[in-house]
Amino acid sequence: MTTASPIRTGPLAGIRVLDLTAVVLGPVATQILGDCGADVVKVEPLEGDMMRANGVSRHQDMSSVFLSINRNKRSIALDLKSAQGRDALLRLARGADVLVHNMRVKAVERLGLGYAAVSAVNPGIVYCVATGFGQDGPDADKPAFDDVIQAACGLASLIGGERGQPTYAPTLLADKIAGLATANAVMAALVHKARSGEGQYVEVPMLETLAAFTMAEHMGGLTFDPPGGEVGYARLLAGGRRPMPTLDGHVAVLPYSATHWRALFAAFEREDLAAKYQLDDRNERNDRVRELYADLAGLTATLSTAACLHLFKRLDIPSTRLYAIEELPEHPHLKAVGLFQHVDHPTEGRIVSIRPQARFERTPAVLSLPAPQVGEHGDEVLREAGLSQDEIDGLAAAGVLRRPRG
Repeated sequence: MTTASPIRTGPLAGIRVLDLTAVVLGPVATQILGDCGADVVKVEPLEGDMMRANGVSRHQDMSSVFLSINRNKRSIALDLKSAQGRDALLRLARGADVLVHNMRVKAVERLGLGYAAVSAVNPGIVYCVATGFGQDGPDADKPAFDDVIQAACGLASLIGGERGQPTYAPTLLADKIAGLATANAVMAALVHKARSGEGQYVEVPMLETLAAFTMAEHMGGLTFDPPGGEVGYARLLAGGRRPMPTLDGHVAVLPYSATHWRALFAAFEREDLAAKYQLDDRNERNDRVRELYADLAGLTATLSTAACLHLFKRLDIPSTRLYAIEELPEHPHLKAVGLFQHVDHPTEGRIVSIRPQARFERTPAVLSLPAPQVGEHGDEVLREAGLSQDEIDGLAAAGVLRRPRG
């Protein structure tokens, strides 16, 4: 079943993106562009994006992960290793504003789809490649996945480091952060194109992006040349900040001012604790954060979660109860703002999708297209590029173009 392409809204309406990305990083980036109104044409191999098989599925090739990160896109499935598939892609590139891929650069060059080849048919294109490692460094040709980058950028050593057991965050943090950075880079290049008419080559390397992300607060003494102290943000690395125990669970609470701490200790009738610390001295509070939070844990453990939250709300101290991921659709705030939306997918039935988070008053970002079947829009996309129906049928007969099931 082919989904008719609706008129797109959003600040990027009228922008066409050729999306040669796969897995998570690239699809996250291009979904953001699609959510903002761009016409994203997802160019898949004949077998489809490998993430179509990852997660929970009702039907083959339509997994929960794929559905989550590939909405607001149209799909065409081409064999880019064939001369006919490459030529078809270059026909599509002539009418595109942006091309994004996250393949290794040498592999794309071997396909004949590097920047030189694409810009030759469309000099104004924004050609963005999300790499694992910057192409001017010694690791340029190394493969990169989320675990590798979490390890290489220092995150794995921070997470669990206090226990002496480095570990990975249980979310594809590197992929998704690099995806956000890739979307930002494309939009910045589009601003330049709007002003000057110039396209350009854009590279967003995962390792450099995640190293900068990790080190933003952890530069510490490395900020200075020569180094002027310990590396890392001591307030986080001291190990005091953590969910606080209650009589029936845990709460997250962050007293971040001397006023907060004094009010908190007074509410528990523990002025002795207020006297224990120089609360007006932020440096001392940071230096003694482990002690502070140990004392705080002793206080919260005497109350129920509900009583703690009631107290923190009265004192205007940032706090929340802990939510498990399966509880998030019922989170009172997320439910009120309609983050999780129930939609009817043409092949998968009723599904839950997370709406675009940015709100644009004049150019709203909306769920316009459900995640597509493999090659669902191939014929219409090629017709828009100027191919005749006989040419399109010829590509399908040659096994270069895959059409959707049904």
